[in-house]
Amino acid sequence: MAGDVTGSPIGLHRVLAPSGVLPQQAEVLDADPSPWPDEVVVAVERLNLDAASYRQLREAHGSGAAVRQAVLDIVAARGKMQNPVTGSGGMLLGTVSAVGPDSPLGLTVGDRIATLVSLTLTPLKITDGLSRWDGLGEQVPCEGTAVLFGRSIAAVLPGDMADELALSVLDVCGAPALTDRVVRSKGAKSVCVLGGGGKSGSLSLAAARAAGATRLVALVPTEGEAAAVRETGLADEVVVADARNPVAVAEAVGEPVEVTVVCVDVSGCEHGAILATAPGGTVIFFSMATSFSAAALGAEGVAADVEMLIGNGYVPGHAEFALDLARRTPGVLALFRGRERQTAQA
Repeated sequence: MAGDVTGSPIGLHRVLAPSGVLPQQAEVLDADPSPWPDEVVVAVERLNLDAASYRQLREAHGSGAAVRQAVLDIVAARGKMQNPVTGSGGMLLGTVSAVGPDSPLGLTVGDRIATLVSLTLTPLKITDGLSRWDGLGEQVPCEGTAVLFGRSIAAVLPGDMADELALSVLDVCGAPALTDRVVRSKGAKSVCVLGGGGKSGSLSLAAARAAGATRLVALVPTEGEAAAVRETGLADEVVVADARNPVAVAEAVGEPVEVTVVCVDVSGCEHGAILATAPGGTVIFFSMATSFSAAALGAEGVAADVEMLIGNGYVPGHAEFALDLARRTPGVLALFRGRERQTAQA
């Protein structure tokens, strides 16, 4: 077992290099599947790569086989799945195989769970060479082991939902929960979601509606995606624009909204979100491609009096909130299943 640090609920004892940083910042983690007293070991069944990371891997490596090898190389070198370009990872699904005697997570051997902490800080070993993954989708069939710390978060998989669907919902469960909190606390009636046709975007639209918003705008990049979102009825207005073009975003949205939620998995969307937001409004950034400096300097440069929040993926109760929202919102399920079909056909 690594180092001379006593077992830490935040995983400091798993950091191999450099010393003195948290597991998410570490270059290398110890992925030994022998649990410390407060740890849980998971037999991994599936990884879910985050959208920004998967997009970058596909753009950089092209073929599915090359993407598969890139993921294997990252995990072998780092003891975790953390894309060195985007800095992001994803989450996983698996079955609990060992529980340390001091674990506070309330899990038992045999529980099928989804982790609600990022792969960027989760010690991970892959043992099957990803032989069942073609590299053509974000969900990765996988055999291996992962380790959860004392302060990690996980959700037991629901019995009424297919694993793939539950994993997709749980992967983005922080977005709808924070959207709900912000819309309710501010009494906001108008909300725009950049990337409203995606996983986090569709759930955020549903959350905003449930929280009392009466004008929902979904901004998407193509007419095909716009048609799919219109069919669901999740938004009052569906507009098409490149989220990286601030002027196009502002023109497409029209009257600025009180809350803008950014769920786009590409960089350069900060300024459009700011222009779409009314003075005194709030921008919530959920994309892992967000640049803090671009957002801060962009708002300053156009004298925009907006509050900007970085969604950290965790709100108390976020897992069950998102699952329940998906269950009772047919439009969300339709978009999720449409994405699954597109992936299968790719």
